[in-house]
Amino acid sequence: MANILIVYATTDGQTTKIAARLQQVMEQQGHRVTVAKVQEADTLDPASFDKIIVGASIRYGKHSPLITRFIEKNRSSLESRPNAFFSVNVVARKPEKSDPEQNPYLQKFLRRISWRPRELAVFAGKIDYPSYKPLDRFMIMLIMWMTKGPTDPKAVIEFTDWEKVEEFGRRMAQM
Repeated sequence: MANILIVYATTDGQTTKIAARLQQVMEQQGHRVTVAKVQEADTLDPASFDKIIVGASIRYGKHSPLITRFIEKNRSSLESRPNAFFSVNVVARKPEKSDPEQNPYLQKFLRRISWRPRELAVFAGKIDYPSYKPLDRFMIMLIMWMTKGPTDPKAVIEFTDWEKVEEFGRRMAQM
C-alpha cells in the first residue's frame, strides 16, 4: 500500500472530478490517497508521500501558474519518487491531440518547466457555456469556432473519457 498525493489546479471543476476518480480507482487498489487543490498544497509535505501526481486544466492555452510554482518548489520531492502529470484540455477531444506526445498544450508546458514527469496523461475536459462569465463564454466560443468545436451557447458537453482516466489511475497505482 502506497501513500499517494494528488495535487491539482482546476478552472471550472472538471479537473476536480478527474482527481476524485483517480483517487477512487487507486483506493480500490488498496492505496491511501490524499487529494488537494494546489491552493491547499502548502499545508502538506510532499516528501511524506510515496508517489505524487500533479494535474492541471488549461484556460486560454496555459496551465495555472500555481501549478508551476508548486512544481518548482517541490521539484526534489517530485523527482525522488514515482510521479506523474496530467493535463485537462478541450483540444484533447480530438483523437490526434489526445495523447501526451501530440497534445500541444502539454508539450508547451513541459518545455517551460525543468521537472520531467515519469508518467504523463492528457484528458479531454468539458465545455459548459451556461456557467461561464460572458467574456469567457465569448472567448471559448471563438476558440471553438476556430477549431471546429461546439459553439451553441447553451451547450454543456463533457468530453472526458472516463475509462482512460480509470486506466491511468490503475497504472498510477502500480507505478
